[in-house]
Amino acid sequence: MSGAEPPYEEVKRASELSPAQKVTKFGSFVAGGLAACVAVTVTNPIELVKTRMQLQGELSAKNQQVYKNPIQAMAIIFRNEGFVSLQKGLLAAYVYQIALNGSRLGLYEPSRGFVNRIFYPDEEPHKVQNPAINVFCGAAAGVFGAVLGSPLYMVKTRLQSYSATVAIGEQTRYSGVWDGLKTVYKKEGIKGLFRGIEAAMLRTGVGSAVQLPIYNVVKAFIKDNNLMKEGTALHLTASTVAGIGVGITMNPWDVILTRIYNQKGDLYKGPIDCFIKTVKIEGPAALYKGFQAQLFRIAPHTILCLTVMERTMNLVYNIERRTFA
Repeated sequence: MSGAEPPYEEVKRASELSPAQKVTKFGSFVAGGLAACVAVTVTNPIELVKTRMQLQGELSAKNQQVYKNPIQAMAIIFRNEGFVSLQKGLLAAYVYQIALNGSRLGLYEPSRGFVNRIFYPDEEPHKVQNPAINVFCGAAAGVFGAVLGSPLYMVKTRLQSYSATVAIGEQTRYSGVWDGLKTVYKKEGIKGLFRGIEAAMLRTGVGSAVQLPIYNVVKAFIKDNNLMKEGTALHLTASTVAGIGVGITMNPWDVILTRIYNQKGDLYKGPIDCFIKTVKIEGPAALYKGFQAQLFRIAPHTILCLTVMERTMNLVYNIERRTFA
């Protein structure tokens, strides 16, 4: 064996790594962002429905219900506002998804590997599946992305909640993403652009803490027990379970975030104040407003995002391998 040839064990370890564990941090960010944009193109209409369902009956004991379920809500919006209105806020959603999921999906594996090397120095970091570490790294990556994308998500929420025919929640009209960002900055400065960031960190932290860990654990369990082979069916199964887990755990914080982002004044002082007021006036069930739409959105979004990410990671890895060979 020549001196330039890598040792057998090093070659073996490299062959065991997935593309997600081989790409650069920038490559992970790009692959994660691309996968998220594909997913949000499909799920943005149901995201719009979810936003309006979460806002209806806000701080009202009467529980006004213009939108009774996701299908009926989509039909009302289509009839009153047209087909194009179902994709309100799509541009803002693209930029937000690149920031959020590029960070969440792109930083998860590098951060998990870093922490695993600290606590398990004698083991291969990519093989370690410690639930606590997985949850921590998932949450940390998600919170970082939420901070980056918070202004975009706020503008997206206001664009989607606005309706000239059926007013739900406080109404703020912007001509587009850039107009929304400029208007908020002129009126409230940088502080206004990051209004509700605490709620964003809570919501995204909870969602990220369960999404990737559930996906990886389910995927590893299926493979270890020879229930499925590596491929599309395995990715879809693990993604579906992860999507349901995200929907259940994240919906209460998603309701809180939507309401804080949509407010024009100081209806809520923060996420805890919003939580207390919502439960006190509307009851605990209000925290699961829009839950049907949440599952309709989060399940396909998670499935598409994680499944497409397997492909984009391969694509980016092959590009990097050819570029830096």
